[in-house]
Amino acid sequence: MSKIPVIVAPMFLVSTPEMVIEAGKGGAIGSFPLLNARPVSKCAEWMEEVKSKLDDEPWAVNFICHKKSNKRYDDDLQLIEQYEPPIVITSLGHPGDVIEVVHRYGGLVYSDVANVKHAKKAAQTGVDGLILVSAGAGGHGGTLNPFSFIHAVKQFYDGTIILSGGITTGADVAAAKLMGADYAYMGTRFLTAEESSAQEEYKQMVIESTIEDILYTDSFSGVHANVLIPSLIKEGINPKTLKPRKDVDLSHLTDVKAWRDIWSAGQSVTAVDRKQSMREILDQLAREYEGGVSSLLSSQTVRD
Repeated sequence: MSKIPVIVAPMFLVSTPEMVIEAGKGGAIGSFPLLNARPVSKCAEWMEEVKSKLDDEPWAVNFICHKKSNKRYDDDLQLIEQYEPPIVITSLGHPGDVIEVVHRYGGLVYSDVANVKHAKKAAQTGVDGLILVSAGAGGHGGTLNPFSFIHAVKQFYDGTIILSGGITTGADVAAAKLMGADYAYMGTRFLTAEESSAQEEYKQMVIESTIEDILYTDSFSGVHANVLIPSLIKEGINPKTLKPRKDVDLSHLTDVKAWRDIWSAGQSVTAVDRKQSMREILDQLAREYEGGVSSLLSSQTVRD
């Protein structure tokens, strides 16, 4: 089994325990949003299943730190304390409570950030890693160039760096490592996985879409996100007449109904052209990654 520096991003309504388990067995790190499993008892079953099948392999869960948005805040925090996932990925809000719990049992906390201001705030809380959500990422993508983002963050942070945004191939992962990232964070590449719980129509739309089918808009939540234009058209929404939303509504991060029919994908969607199993995707990424590293080493040897 080849180890590849990839974290399979937690995708709302898409990530499953099977994806996490197969990622771990395939040499990557899988993750799922705790809120994908409802009710709390089902989430406990998911965590028990993953923990029992991944002995020493790392895995992760995604925790929403914003108490007003996450009505399961206390329950999910208790699940983290009980099942001790090796990595907890935090989104929104201050991760202080999570850090205290996770560090107590020796786990790691990674926070996703979309700009330098938020990166500095997260770094000050004592998180173990920062997920830099750059331009082109699925869901709430940022606008910063990944080269510039990494360089800016490394000026004040020496923890683990995970790069997100437009990463699709193993060669991309090698490039991310060369840029200074410790891991690549990939979601769109796994949307069409056999183990994914994305609707079949959603998977087919991803396969058929290109970068030109991605729209960066704040019309739905007040926060910019990358969505699939065909999914808007499917719902009778004209993408040309969308208007910015004045208030910020993050219910789609916790409410199934709010984001069930508007589907997201990143700019890397062009490279996803078929359905594959998690193992097939990971094996392909491993081959591409090794090829990318070899190519870089060969280039260095020629220059020397």
